[in-house]
Amino acid sequence: MIDFRPVGYVIGLLVTALGASMLVPMILDLIYGNGHWPVFLNSAVLSCLSGGVLALATANSSTERLTLQQTFLLTTLVWAMLPVFGAIPFVLSPLSATPTDAFFEAVSGLTTTGSTVFSGLEALPEGLLLWRSMLQWFGGIGIIVVAMVFMPELRVGGMQIFRSEAFDTMGKILPRAAEIAAQISWIYVILTMACFLSYLSLGMTSFQAINHALTTISTGGFSTTDASFGAFQGAPEYFASVFMILASLPFVRYIQLVAGTAKPIFRDPQVQAYFAVIGVVALVLAVFQVVADERGIEESIREALFNVTSIISGTGYASVDYQAWGAFAMVVFFFIGLVGGCAGSTCCSIKIFRYQILMSAIWSVVRRIHSPHGIFYPKYDDRRVSEEVLSSVMAFFVLFVVSLGVLAVALGLTGLDFVTALSGAGTAIGNIGPGLGPVIGPSGFFGPLNDTAKWLLIAGMLVGRLELMAVYVLFTATFWRA
Repeated sequence: MIDFRPVGYVIGLLVTALGASMLVPMILDLIYGNGHWPVFLNSAVLSCLSGGVLALATANSSTERLTLQQTFLLTTLVWAMLPVFGAIPFVLSPLSATPTDAFFEAVSGLTTTGSTVFSGLEALPEGLLLWRSMLQWFGGIGIIVVAMVFMPELRVGGMQIFRSEAFDTMGKILPRAAEIAAQISWIYVILTMACFLSYLSLGMTSFQAINHALTTISTGGFSTTDASFGAFQGAPEYFASVFMILASLPFVRYIQLVAGTAKPIFRDPQVQAYFAVIGVVALVLAVFQVVADERGIEESIREALFNVTSIISGTGYASVDYQAWGAFAMVVFFFIGLVGGCAGSTCCSIKIFRYQILMSAIWSVVRRIHSPHGIFYPKYDDRRVSEEVLSSVMAFFVLFVVSLGVLAVALGLTGLDFVTALSGAGTAIGNIGPGLGPVIGPSGFFGPLNDTAKWLLIAGMLVGRLELMAVYVLFTATFWRA
């Protein structure tokens, strides 16, 4: 029988912390004098009381050691429960958002997906805009800890290959997670501050700069305007591209870099492949624009680099409606969204290392066919890939494709057209942000979708953020009997 108390205790503490953080947008609304501050005060009180009661009720549990079942449950419930309280300000605000829209926005924020159901962002209270950005920032640092601590332990999707780099945490997950979180938190904060100062120096107001810094480093993509990054074209796009890439790299490499070891970050096969993919795809799309649309070279390079980086990292900003570039560009953007960044970063989707392992496995099979008497095996970073890791990666790919197909069909059954259904499924499970088509494309939003479609997308965002298997295992009888 699973002891739920340690899980409830941690969730209670996190809900309390989330409630306390609501005082920040409350103070901002007080400064701006827009009269919206009571919304955050009431939300903070409700969240702190709820979280505090839960934590006190389960405080007699031991948090020194979590079983594998408790770890799976905790990992999933954190991302399912925090949006419930994160949605409260949207319901109580002048938006009077429905529970469905409020929960969708909160889930999209904490999973750093960046899909939004709200339009007319420029008219929203400053505190509410900041709260959206804060949700993404919290989600970004949270998923780094999950990717570095929990996923290697849970052996999800081949993440166990990074277990030695994420430190040995078996049997001591919570204390070690706190130690690792402390190490990466200040790196995360420094990157955010550097991004903020860069945006500020490029002409953004302090409010615009802090909001976009929070959502850039978290690779979340929420903006303060309906035009997204289209309101800041020019030099800010180059700087945003740099910081989106920095946020897409493994944070364990930054820890090593600060410790005085620079070689790992440059020799990391994930990092090398990530730069190569961004460079090649951005160059192809830039040349395509110059030739097909006769655009200027600098503009083509800038727009291609920014939007490719935004989609492949799962940030989801859009500086232009790249659907206007033609069918070729739309296909490219759909597929690069399913690539993702590096493991152990704020990025989402399938991630580069799984493609590298898959290609290595395919190449070893090809060589085995060519030389039947030879001994060939998949390698990653000059190390042999174990059967456990290989089968885990293969299972992840199959599960990802099946989940994408099932969700797309389900969305189609709600009345959505093919492009909207397929791209909606991809952007939800991949936590990318914008989809394709006139409704949810880079110049649209998710508000017009029906509630059934929104709940399906919510499920897709949660499942995709937690690497699929961490959620699906909870629905098996074996898990609860173990």
